[in-house]
Amino acid sequence: MTKTVEFIFDIAAPNGYLAWYPLKQVVARTGAELVVTPVFLGGMHKLTGNAPPMIRDAEVKGKVAYAALEFQRFIDRHGLTRFKMHPALPFNSILLQRVLVAAADETQRQALVEALLPAVWERNVDCGDPQAVGQELAAAGFDAEALLAATQDPQVKAKLAQNTEAAVERGAFGIPTFYVDGEMWFGKERLGQIEDYLGGGKP
Repeated sequence: MTKTVEFIFDIAAPNGYLAWYPLKQVVARTGAELVVTPVFLGGMHKLTGNAPPMIRDAEVKGKVAYAALEFQRFIDRHGLTRFKMHPALPFNSILLQRVLVAAADETQRQALVEALLPAVWERNVDCGDPQAVGQELAAAGFDAEALLAATQDPQVKAKLAQNTEAAVERGAFGIPTFYVDGEMWFGKERLGQIEDYLGGGKP
């Protein structure tokens, strides 16, 4: 029976970018199905009391520097050399997350992730600027006008809030979070464990 990997996702998280590409390789190797659940990281932080690591750990001697080292190791290991830290981090991703919620189906949602991740984390577009986002969507072949209009739909707004609240209720507190068979894994470093689990091994 095919297992499903649910990716609790917000484009605002640099670790979401780093996790996306190795995760796709994991599901391809294992035959698993990938499902993306868009949430609003800012709302998740508010509900859980969490904060971006560079803010949360700023006063912990050595921790931010070590996190940066591990971050670079992951980039090097997976060849993610196009990544550029966004100068506006932490930024408000609510426009982009509503675009993902507004996708017609899971196939389009993942295609939107594929288009928007490089825009944010390679070209560092202004994520709160509808014109800049619209240009990226149109360049990738999407109906930018329709998707941007949908971000103002009360049902789309409510769905993003519901996704966020539901993820927190299930134990999520940050990005990237994954669920397989109802079990939660947090962090891009858990992808090897997830692959072992999907392959029948122990997590």
